[in-house]
Amino acid sequence: ATVLALPVKASADLSEAPSGKYTLDSSHGYITFTYSHLGFSNPRVGFNSFDTELDLDSSNPENSTVEVTIDASSIDSRVAEFNEHLNGSDFFNTAEYPSITFKSTKIESTGDNTFDITGDLTIRGTTRPVTLATTINRAANHPMLNVPTVGVSASARLMRSEWGLDAYVPAVSDEVELSIEVELLSR
Repeated sequence: ATVLALPVKASADLSEAPSGKYTLDSSHGYITFTYSHLGFSNPRVGFNSFDTELDLDSSNPENSTVEVTIDASSIDSRVAEFNEHLNGSDFFNTAEYPSITFKSTKIESTGDNTFDITGDLTIRGTTRPVTLATTINRAANHPMLNVPTVGVSASARLMRSEWGLDAYVPAVSDEVELSIEVELLSR
């Protein structure tokens, strides 16, 4: 509970996170998205399997890089039949395009612990630029794992049609809100 009481600026201090490679703690990683379903609800769908690698420059975070690779077939709506539909040709077509990738191209500081991470997002063979509004929640030695750890929250609004995911627009919203929560461990 004391961690939650820390001021945000202090918790984002990168001095306890040495430069180098950080990879996903798979038990603390979430990539989800939400959209409007006929105006009745805003489902939250996610991916169960993905890798994240941060090459951190702690003295100049804007020189860092981020790469994410998602197993597209790990999509999870909590409804088996809908998962099959999402894996099919109307949506992610995972038989032909098994991975979704993001590779950063530019990182800009927007505040004490916030950054805009711009990169190339590839879905279904289409690559388009996306900017993730990113917050470093905490960078410190993990109290249980005893390794430097960086906690990150990121979000973006996407138009799914830009990647050929335009089935059922406008009944199902074109706009999708992407949310990312990850803990990255020094390796």
